[in-house]
Parts: sequence; structure tokens; C-alpha cells
Amino acid sequence: MKPIQLDLPYPPLDCIGCDFKSAKIIFPAYTSAHGELTAILQYIYHSLRFGEQCDGETARVLTGIALAEMHHFKLLGEMLIRLGVDPVYTAGLPATPFNFYSTGAVCYSKSVKKMLMDDLSGEIYAAESYGKMLCRLCNEEVAAVIARIKMDEELHVQVLKERMNALFCGC
Repeated sequence: MKPIQLDLPYPPLDCIGCDFKSAKIIFPAYTSAHGELTAILQYIYHSLRFGEQCDGETARVLTGIALAEMHHFKLLGEMLIRLGVDPVYTAGLPATPFNFYSTGAVCYSKSVKKMLMDDLSGEIYAAESYGKMLCRLCNEEVAAVIARIKMDEELHVQVLKERMNALFCGC
């Protein structure tokens, strides 16, 4: 299984150094309710549900997107370390014992349409969030990585729309 992502390289992280301001801007993409960790868990869950419903093609698509989100999650974690922040699984920065990550934001839908709508909504939100981050980031190296991740999220929107058309429009 291959990740569903653009066939473009990701910018290197080599030149990224300590920058708490940038870390605070990108941290929500890591483990917030709408971050990459939530997306990974939701896609795996939905993939399992589609597999159970004998829709192997949609299950494969969702797993492929989950793999891309795992790569984004790893990139964000590596950037956070370079930016001088511990990539702990909290809901935000600064990390405190009371704001640890929760799976409460994972959409546990069981309806085929609802699962795909939840996933599509999440991808649209992610692409928009990365766009907003780009407007706030002054660190060009971090911005380049975020822009590349945003391109994958926009591809996921397209892929999910195509899958929905195939399932619900008979196209």
C-alpha cells in the first residue's frame, strides 16, 4: 500500500532551528482535535469499517490517505524537535498535565456517506488550516514544509470527492 500524496519531494528540515513562535503556530496540526494524529486514527477506523462492508477499494483509498497523514505527522514531529519543542501528545502548547491528546474528536461514523463526509470535511479543514498557518509563519523553511503538506491535503479532498462520486453517482 502506498501513501496517497503528490509525487513531489518535501523540503528538507536541515535548516530549521529553534523558533518557539513557529512551533506554536504549527503545533495544532500535530495533535489537536483537527490535527494529523486525529486524521490518522479516523482514517484507519473508517478503513476498517469499509473493509467490513466489503468495499475494499474505499478501504484501500482511506488507508493510503492514512499513510500520507502518518508521514505528515512524522514531519511535524521532527520539525517541532528542531524548533525546540518536545513533540508530546498534548492538545496544545505549552504542554501541561491537563491538556493531553484525546481521541474524542475521532468521528466514529458507521454510515458510508457519513464516514466519507466526515473525512472530506476534515481534509477541507486541514487544507484551510495549513493555509492560515502559512499567513502567520515568518520562518520560510517551516512555511515551505507546511505548504507541501497543504498540497497533499488538497489532493486528499480531490481523491475523496472522486471516491464519493464513484460510490453515490454511479460514475
